[in-house]
Amino acid sequence: MAGFKTLDDLGDITGKVALVRVDLNLPMKGGSASDVTRVEAVKPTILELSEKGAKVVLLAHFGRPKGQRSSVLSTSMVQGDVERVLDKEIMFIPEVSGPVVEQALGILRAGDIGLMDNVRFWPGEEANDPDFAKAIAANGDFYVNDAFSASHRAHASTEGLAHLLPAYAGRAMQRELTALDSALGNPEPPVAAVVGGAKVSTKLDVLKNLVGKVQHLIIGGGMANTFLAAKGVDVGKSLCEHDLTATASEIMDEADHAGCTVHLPYDVVVAKEFAPNPPSLRICNVHEVAEDEMILDVGPLAVEALGDVLKTCRTLVWNGPLGAFETEPFDAATVALARTAAALTQEGSLISVAGGGDTVAALAHAGVADQVTYVSTAGGAFLEWMEGKELPGVAALNG
Repeated sequence: MAGFKTLDDLGDITGKVALVRVDLNLPMKGGSASDVTRVEAVKPTILELSEKGAKVVLLAHFGRPKGQRSSVLSTSMVQGDVERVLDKEIMFIPEVSGPVVEQALGILRAGDIGLMDNVRFWPGEEANDPDFAKAIAANGDFYVNDAFSASHRAHASTEGLAHLLPAYAGRAMQRELTALDSALGNPEPPVAAVVGGAKVSTKLDVLKNLVGKVQHLIIGGGMANTFLAAKGVDVGKSLCEHDLTATASEIMDEADHAGCTVHLPYDVVVAKEFAPNPPSLRICNVHEVAEDEMILDVGPLAVEALGDVLKTCRTLVWNGPLGAFETEPFDAATVALARTAAALTQEGSLISVAGGGDTVAALAHAGVADQVTYVSTAGGAFLEWMEGKELPGVAALNG
């Protein structure tokens, strides 16, 4: 990750055309974006390039048009939202290459901003077609990738362009890569990882990668039930992938060989039905779960012990909640551990990096999203990074 260039490496860019890959795949409601977090994330890059006198041309996808034009999936749908966040007018360009783009660039002045149409309208984008990438690159002087969330895809606008033009990481990309490097690339040990979620099957590659990189692996959510079952615990009617208990055992063996301690809950919150504050709710030892009960959260004693583990660590990477946090009171463990992590971060003893949709929501629910070191909203790209996979759009920035 260390080899990428940033906006600090740009010389005089007055009048130069900056092709900037951003993520404008915004959730929509009633014709406008219901959440503009992704625009806020790329705002610093766009405004910095504009203020330095570049003609800033934004490349983005919107939805999944599968190589076909669609008026409802045009990036013109989010133009107004982008303008509001930037507090600047932008020119919509209904193509990504050719004479229409040339004409638009002739109209744009230094510091102006243009927005090209949905790059996925063209089949060459997702196919990473070299000729398509060359056609886009023909109108640019340099390329900036500020869309980490799309960089696990080897597409023309995320990977192809970076090989055809001088390539730089935007400010959001720079922050993301710096944070991720501090979490798993070159972390300060001891390192703890919290991995939660419903199913082991969706996080197998993550777990296998982490056992060789962290000193403490904290497993929560429905995933923990599969690991408990692998240790011979009767988990009642809890969500459990019994067909993966052998795999869970293998992961625990690998952790032992690597000197990684796997932490599973020894007390749990159970109920006979999954509902808010059910009458059957109780806390028990994991060996006392009845046949008709399901484990829905980590118990208070285990959470306190996990907090003590974090106090011995210098780095934390977090993906997934500890329990069924969307439903009270099964949010208690996630909230408690998140607040401990936030407090340790605030006092300067812990570097904490979190990511994934449920994780972002859980930290916000705990009221600490702004108190950890870094929160990634990248979803799939964050998960692939945790799996130890090379992200094509990031690798391309390293030349």
